Amino acid sequence: MALCLAAGLPMAALAEDPIDPKSYEVSYDEDGRYFTEDDVPTFKIADDGTVDWLTFSGFRRYHAECHVCHGPDGEGSTYAPAIKNSSVDLGYDEFVNVVVNGRNNGNSVMPGFGENRNVMCYLDDIYVYLKARGTDNLARGRPAKKEAKSDVIREDEDACMG
Repeated sequence: MALCLAAGLPMAALAEDPIDPKSYEVSYDEDGRYFTEDDVPTFKIADDGTVDWLTFSGFRRYHAECHVCHGPDGEGSTYAPAIKNSSVDLGYDEFVNVVVNGRNNGNSVMPGFGENRNVMCYLDDIYVYLKARGTDNLARGRPAKKEAKSDVIREDEDACMG
């Protein structure tokens, strides 16, 4: 078995397990938000490449708040690791916990953003954007087409931002 010289690991250890489509398939929608059968927020990308509003908003919010450390499109940087797979690997509840409370694993520190409205009011948006990136359903860069923002999403944003 070949070794990965950079990490000293067998190449097989670097292979990713296939992502279960049920972890992101749309089961139902409510006012422009999409959910899996387990009631977890997810993305919707039409055949023509049109993304749902939250995924588009998540791209914008990620690049306003997160990419400074984690690099464009969740690909990582020399400062912080890639997080495009975080919403898939961690799942919704743990992803929210890390963003709200932060994490210190000894080698790196992720600050908590629980008091930052620019993150918290759009946390599901950022989550579904990273989920679309982490499942390889969304390419790098700004989505070219998006669904319209629903009135309910607009009202919720206004209420959250104050």
